[in-house]
Amino acid sequence: MLFVRQLLLSDIHANNTALQAVLSDAEKRGYDQVMHLGDAVGYGPHPHDVVETLRGLDATCVMGNHDQMLLEYADDTREYKESVVAAALKWQLTRLTERDIRWIRTWRDGIDDSLVGARYRHGTPSSLDEYMDSVTAAREAFTQWQGRIGFVGHTHTPIVYATLNAPVGEWIKTQPLSDGGTYMVPPAARVILNPGSVGQPRDGNPKASYAIFDTSRNVFEVIRVPYDVARTQEAMMEAGLPQVLAARLAIGK
Repeated sequence: MLFVRQLLLSDIHANNTALQAVLSDAEKRGYDQVMHLGDAVGYGPHPHDVVETLRGLDATCVMGNHDQMLLEYADDTREYKESVVAAALKWQLTRLTERDIRWIRTWRDGIDDSLVGARYRHGTPSSLDEYMDSVTAAREAFTQWQGRIGFVGHTHTPIVYATLNAPVGEWIKTQPLSDGGTYMVPPAARVILNPGSVGQPRDGNPKASYAIFDTSRNVFEVIRVPYDVARTQEAMMEAGLPQVLAARLAIGK
């Protein structure tokens, strides 16, 4: 195994104010590489700034469902139906450069890293857009995927699911990390780890959420970082984005 400190980001959703707060905090802790688990775009007011920042970090990015929808709107292969999701993505297309779009097209639907021994995907280890938001869903995910360490996003909630390194039975443990905290990956377990959402947390905690995985110690640490929520809300209102998207940031829902 390659020994590194991985900075794990997910679901930034075009919230550059939150992203910069996270990066400032992470810099003090130290990291070697950046993995983004999908949904750089969608919902928020800063799509270009977020994409440019990730590119500047030389981040390895996997495709999220909002990233995929954005490309479908860009290619006119997705029928437009009025919704807060569609409204935000259509507006964001007017703010992204052709270079931004070209880079997003290179993002893959899932990555296996043999050096770290992990899979990175947006929804579950075996799906781009399924939600792993319960023990039942985790059991299904462990059944469909036989790897040892998986990193996912999509639910906007920092959490760990673990099962024995054996045929999947009843033993599935879960550890929510909404207040931050560390989880040591047991040597005889298979785990799926979610760092939560940088730009739109949904676990009742409005602080930005990210994680660092230390491969030398097998420690996954979730960190919560306060950021200027009002500043992002003001930018969303100025952009004419749906008001509900701004309101939810303050309550972490």
